[in-house]
Amino acid sequence: MAALTEPDKPAEDALVRVRLDLAYDGTDFAGWAFQNDQRTVQGELERALATISRRTDLPRVTVAGRTDAGVHATGQVAHADLPAPVTADRLLLRLNGVLPHDVRVRAVTPAPAGFDARFSGLARTYRYRVADSPATVDPLRRRDTLAWPRELDLAALQWAAELLLGLHDFAAFCRRREGATTVRTLLQLDWAREDVLVATVRADAFCHSMVRSLVGALLSVGEGRRPPEWPASLLSAAGRASDVVVAPPHGLTLVRVEYPPDDQLLARQSVTRNLRRGAC
Repeated sequence: MAALTEPDKPAEDALVRVRLDLAYDGTDFAGWAFQNDQRTVQGELERALATISRRTDLPRVTVAGRTDAGVHATGQVAHADLPAPVTADRLLLRLNGVLPHDVRVRAVTPAPAGFDARFSGLARTYRYRVADSPATVDPLRRRDTLAWPRELDLAALQWAAELLLGLHDFAAFCRRREGATTVRTLLQLDWAREDVLVATVRADAFCHSMVRSLVGALLSVGEGRRPPEWPASLLSAAGRASDVVVAPPHGLTLVRVEYPPDDQLLARQSVTRNLRRGAC
């Protein structure tokens, strides 16, 4: 593959933005975001980029969704601005050669003009896996599937989920961050029985702990401790609901990030920056 450069800058000063498609097992990470004293996905990726580019400073990596400790990803997206020239296929090979085995870069591609992994995103999709019977608890999937001790009512889960769809203030289900809105558009919240129960959750963006809080509230409905209307009744709350239990992180996986066509990336970025300050 030909080297990627930006022709309007001198080669020694030029930076080229690359898109990185990632997967990782979040079990042994303290989340995505860099921390000086803990192992994180961002930290590992930035150190790998510094190693292969022989830089003493860590190249900054911007991600579509900052996953919490223990949360996994198969469809994470990030971008980095790297010194030109960059050869995408060689960068892919070298990154995977130095990254630990619980992080993989699946693709490296030149980012189109206006692309920002975080602010250009249209929607993020997560899946949460729950094994609710001894017959479906698989020891080989213990890292990405919650083993639940009681059978859950699929019809009740789906009924409660549908009442949460749409544009709402999800303050009851979020850990508030300074300056960040808790208003989100929940585009999809479906439960299905596959080999186990799987919740598919899709929104324009998620605030901190929102997906796991929604799942936790719905699990209480599924086992009959709460009526199906209860989670939606919390949407009128001005702050986090103390009786919502946050589901464990290991059942959650980020599976997809959606972006608009290339000619709409910059416009989408502007809209998101204005309306979704602090979006995850």
